Amino acid sequence: MLIESVSRRWSTPPSLAPYVNAEFAPNDCRRCPVKSARTRTDARKVSFLPRDLHDIQSESRTEQKTQEWLSRYALRAAIESTISEFVNGHGMRQCRYRSEDKAHVQHVLTAITVNLERIDVHLPPTPARRPRNPTALQVFLDRQHIPRPRSWRVATHPAG
Repeated sequence: MLIESVSRRWSTPPSLAPYVNAEFAPNDCRRCPVKSARTRTDARKVSFLPRDLHDIQSESRTEQKTQEWLSRYALRAAIESTISEFVNGHGMRQCRYRSEDKAHVQHVLTAITVNLERIDVHLPPTPARRPRNPTALQVFLDRQHIPRPRSWRVATHPAG
């Protein structure tokens, strides 16, 4: 059973989306038995689109369930994911170069990179490599019981 009530105030606030707001008295909402099914808040406001825009939105949502629309959207989704990959994965929101020719080269090289990454996903995994045989210097250090540095680039100077 719905309790019908009269709203206190209707308004259309200035914004890009022309929603209509309707306010109700606190007592109207408290005694409504289906309030929990309609809203999760204690607010006593309801917002909705004007009828002509609501009809357009309903038609669009109905069209989005057709197979023709879904196949068109699949193409768009693929293109948008590629653009997202360029922007977020390869820093293509801003170009590094000022001239059009250099910017074009950057775009082409980035596209090649993306294509190589996509090809790499489909290649079989490379087998694990066998460790290399120790070099003569490493054999000498092992015989002298001198620990090998983790990296030859790291300088290990004795304190003193």
